[in-house]
Parts: sequence; C-alpha cells; structure tokens
Amino acid sequence: MKGIVLAGGTGSRLHPVTIGICKQLAPVYNKPMIYYPLSTLMLAGITDILIICTPADRPAFTRLLGDGSRLGLTLTYAEQPQPNGLAEAFLIGASHIGDDTVALVLGDNIFHGHGFSGLLQSLAADVKGAVLFGYEVADPHRHGIGETDAGGRLVSIEEKPEHPRSNRAITGLYFYDNDVVEIAGRVTPSARGELEITDVSRAYMERGQARVVDLGRGFAWLDTGTHASLLDAGQYVRTLEERQGIQIACLEEIAMRMGLITPEQCYRLGAGAGHSTYSQYVMDTARAAMAGHRPE
Repeated sequence: MKGIVLAGGTGSRLHPVTIGICKQLAPVYNKPMIYYPLSTLMLAGITDILIICTPADRPAFTRLLGDGSRLGLTLTYAEQPQPNGLAEAFLIGASHIGDDTVALVLGDNIFHGHGFSGLLQSLAADVKGAVLFGYEVADPHRHGIGETDAGGRLVSIEEKPEHPRSNRAITGLYFYDNDVVEIAGRVTPSARGELEITDVSRAYMERGQARVVDLGRGFAWLDTGTHASLLDAGQYVRTLEERQGIQIACLEEIAMRMGLITPEQCYRLGAGAGHSTYSQYVMDTARAAMAGHRPE
C-alpha cells in the first residue's frame, strides 16, 4: 500500500498564524502537525509516502523531513498549487500510486489509541473497495456523516448535513483500492470547483464496495483546523505525554518499533536533534531497546 499525506491548502481558518507558516508545520504541543498523520501511515506499515503541499511550502517540508531515509522511509513530494479538493490528491499522486492500493490521510488529523497499529495493518493488508473510518461526534452537522447497515457497509454519506442521519463522522483517513484514480478522474467538480472526496466514497458506496470501521471510545480523533481545536489537540498530547511518560507520534521511535531502523540508529537521531525533551526521549527509548527492554 502507498501512502499520501495531503498537506496543501491555505489554512485560512488559522489566520493570521498561517500567513507566515504552513498549517501542517504549526506545532501541536511539541511536534510539527505533520508528524501526527505521518505517524498514522507508519503505524499502518506504509513506508512509501507522497507528501502533497503548496509550491511555497515544499522547501520547508523537505528541510524538515528530507527523503525519509533516516527513518527507513521513502518520502517524495508533489505540489498542489490551488486547494482544488481532497480527491485531487489521487490525480496528483496517480504515478505514485501506480497499481497499488492507497491510504490518504489529511495533514491536520490526529489519531491515537491502543491497538491502532494492529488495526491499520490488518485492514491495509487486503483493501477491496473503500475502507473509511468512523468516529462518533457530538456535532455531526460540522462533518461528513456516514450511515451504515448492520454489517458496516456504507449506505449514505453526506457532507455537513443540516439534518444528520447519524452521529458517525467520516474521519480524514481513507483506504482505497486502485480504482480510486479512475473514480477520482470522473468526479464532477463542486460549485466551488473542488473534487470532493465524499463523491469518491459515494461512488464506491453505489458499487456496494464501501465500508466503515468505527473507531471506538478507546480512540481519539482530533481535527486541528481551527484555533480552538489546535489548542485542544496540544492539551490532549501534553496531558497524555506527561502522565504516561511517552511521546505521541514520535517518528524515530515508531521507525524503530516497526523495524525500519535499528535502536543504534534511533539513538543517533536523538543525539543529533538538539537538547529538547523530545530528543532526550528518543535517546532514552533507543537505549532501553538496546538493553532489551520494551514498553508494556
């Protein structure tokens, strides 16, 4: 499976912050926002990842992440000059996808929960049609909402409905089979001229090939697109990290746990990353792995 992180757009809801910095490079507590969606793809076992960003922001992303080789990844970049809709990612990334399946994650979405990696890997191993991820929300009119039958098959999907048919929001993580490139190419642009990903998922639904996997109460899904939600996400990350002594979305640790780099390589990455608590955590985690200790 190939991965795509969509990190384009203007981030206008976060102005004036995003006048001077790309939204997906803004900090969520102690890490750049893009670390979180990138970690989601890594936890799914995906190592070949395309980052789609604006032409102006591409140098900053490459400065931060490079080609990914230090983490055992292959990172490439493509540009989306204008925010023409989420589904455009599949057209921009068509050559990257090739004849493979694909996972798309939005650059401002954070996922966290026990057993998440195992769930993602099991789903990624055999994608037929579309696999969407649902999350119960208190304000369904603000989200894309999916309705399913008893077997989890998608039967209706609507973007920001005035009268929601369920409380199940469709999150910013999508698994599709290889037909997605052809389907996205046939999507009719919306009134705003955008290719809507809801229309892509609806096309799979009409084929009877779209299902929704619900993320239960043990999971957190955070969309950091507003000032309030960005602050909430930072507070969530800080609380868990300080109480549990872990780092959420620590790319070096995930790469080591997934066998992409050795503990020794992980330690060197931490040692070369300055004197922050993050870099100290990377070194401590690598040191523990070299001593044969693993987290509970």
